[in-house]
Amino acid sequence: MNPLDYALLADENIHPEVVQELSQMGKNITSVHEAGLAGREDSEIIRYAHEKGLCIITHDRDFGSLAIRSGRDFTGIIHIRPGHHSPSFVIEMLKAIESSESDVEPSFIVVAERRKTEMRIRIRSDVP
Repeated sequence: MNPLDYALLADENIHPEVVQELSQMGKNITSVHEAGLAGREDSEIIRYAHEKGLCIITHDRDFGSLAIRSGRDFTGIIHIRPGHHSPSFVIEMLKAIESSESDVEPSFIVVAERRKTEMRIRIRSDVP
């Protein structure tokens, strides 16, 4: 399954326009604000997302290392780098992930990184 085919949970640092665009694309997406998780610890967000079968979209690099280091179960994490750019920048990167022929199963981590015009997508699937 493509990473964006999973139900998604947008971290606090994902712009609301990105959430709206993904919803308009037919993606099942909820923000941490909508889920009542704003301001909560990353570990709590990971636990909630896993319990609900959600893949987390974030600009925060700590999610992947926290999930792996703690041995906590998680569904998936999509880390968009660099963060805090325009919503259109992030949407373009997410569309690149969607158009990739990536096939992942939980637990997975996707890192999408863009430098100038070069975009790189790395995937770790079935992360212990």
